Amino acid sequence: MTNDLAAPPREGNSTADRALSILEMFSHQRRQISARDVAAGLGVARSTAYRYLQTLVSASYLEESPEGGFRLGAKILELAQVAQGRNNLPDLALPEMRRIATEFGQTVLLTKLVGDSILCLEQEDSPTQFVRLSYRRGGQMAVNAGASALACIAWMTGSALRELLERQPLPHISESTVTDVDRLLDRLDQVRRDGYVVTRGEVDPEGMGIGVPVYDGEGQVVGALSVVGLQTRIDAATVPRIVDTLLAASASVTAGLSSYGS
Repeated sequence: MTNDLAAPPREGNSTADRALSILEMFSHQRRQISARDVAAGLGVARSTAYRYLQTLVSASYLEESPEGGFRLGAKILELAQVAQGRNNLPDLALPEMRRIATEFGQTVLLTKLVGDSILCLEQEDSPTQFVRLSYRRGGQMAVNAGASALACIAWMTGSALRELLERQPLPHISESTVTDVDRLLDRLDQVRRDGYVVTRGEVDPEGMGIGVPVYDGEGQVVGALSVVGLQTRIDAATVPRIVDTLLAASASVTAGLSSYGS
């Protein structure tokens, strides 16, 4: 459909005008667009629209999604953080993430709920981690799968959490993904009681994740820290150590945010 774009085309026919018009097509309701959408919105040929889209992809303002469309990329996230004055969250988290990645030989993520999806703000790989999982800096994730997502949303208030989960169909990413809202709410209750979450096979069938929330200086959850890797490389005895390390790192980030007055 092409009649519900987020904004009408800007006046002017320069490449910059058209690039801005493309970016303004995105909204909370429209998180992905196609070359067909852009062609209709700008009144240009589809080949021309695709060329504009590829230019934005090459500059990281957009990224191609697995479904074949285009969504906002890492550069937009960076600019949004600058505009909001919240760059200190990644800055504070990165030293902790590097230390954890080196200590456990796994990938460490900093994620945040933005709109109706989870965004990966930062990713730190261990020098010994050569396994490519379904996570990347600037990428979007579903809210219902994986420790990196569940640790972000579990501490939302009951009504807001249910509204988030019911606002869109929950994707079935793997056989372990929970797509029933009531079952997921029960699980998130347990996550809050535990103070952390461990998931197995919810995003990558062979992967697992361990996540904890990150609070700001006022006690509000502003993101999550998580360790992700292959199940075969994280044994049961190591999980409690990872949890304790993540909780300590989260507390350190919170202390830093408090000093910033965030």
